[in-house]
Amino acid sequence: MEIAPLPLPEDLGKLSSIGDRSVHKQWVIQRHHLILKSSLILRLLKKHLETFLNDQSGLRVFFPLCGKAVEMKWLADQGHSVVGVEISELGIQEFFKEQNLSYSEEPITEIPGATIFKSSLGSISLYCCSSFDLPRANISQFDRIWDRGALVAINLDDGKRYTDVILSLLRKEFRYFLAVLSYDPMKHAGPPFYVTDAEIRRLFGTRCNISCLEKVDAFEERHKRWGIDYIFEKLYLLTEK
Repeated sequence: MEIAPLPLPEDLGKLSSIGDRSVHKQWVIQRHHLILKSSLILRLLKKHLETFLNDQSGLRVFFPLCGKAVEMKWLADQGHSVVGVEISELGIQEFFKEQNLSYSEEPITEIPGATIFKSSLGSISLYCCSSFDLPRANISQFDRIWDRGALVAINLDDGKRYTDVILSLLRKEFRYFLAVLSYDPMKHAGPPFYVTDAEIRRLFGTRCNISCLEKVDAFEERHKRWGIDYIFEKLYLLTEK
């Protein structure tokens, strides 16, 4: 995902109005023009699906900063209820279009200026609002979280605020998959931001057991434009202590 300047889509102008200043604007733009390597992310989820689901069906799965994640439809097709939050209306609209899903939209009364997009079958609901405002929408809690591009988009100073919100949305006996990137932060400042093992322990360690499931080489030719010569995708499992 390149860091070259890109034009600002009109819908991103709502960033300041809905209060998600903690998310780096440029990263938001890039997630919808270039998107995280979806094939790699989906492959990791499929490989570790048994660990994620833990032999349970009909789960409520939450996707923070969901973008156009193809895994949302994939999990919904398996009978799970999927909820996402995304500050870019463009990304949500493109998701439904690319997945050939009809949908409805309606305002979220608890959050002025926010909208919820629902698939016609009712299995996917995407909230267009700030991640930090989401608890005001009374969305109840979730069995699973698939964080595959959210934490790495949050300004580092707001990491604790972000995790406090996310963890408040989890039910007992939750399972939380967290995907982060590892590279030389001296050569690339982000976004996406480099999140260390120590930072993950600081943010989640008091409430979660943390284990690294896999570390995958994700380096491609395009990453050279970041000034780096390696990058790894790391997948963590977080469970209730």
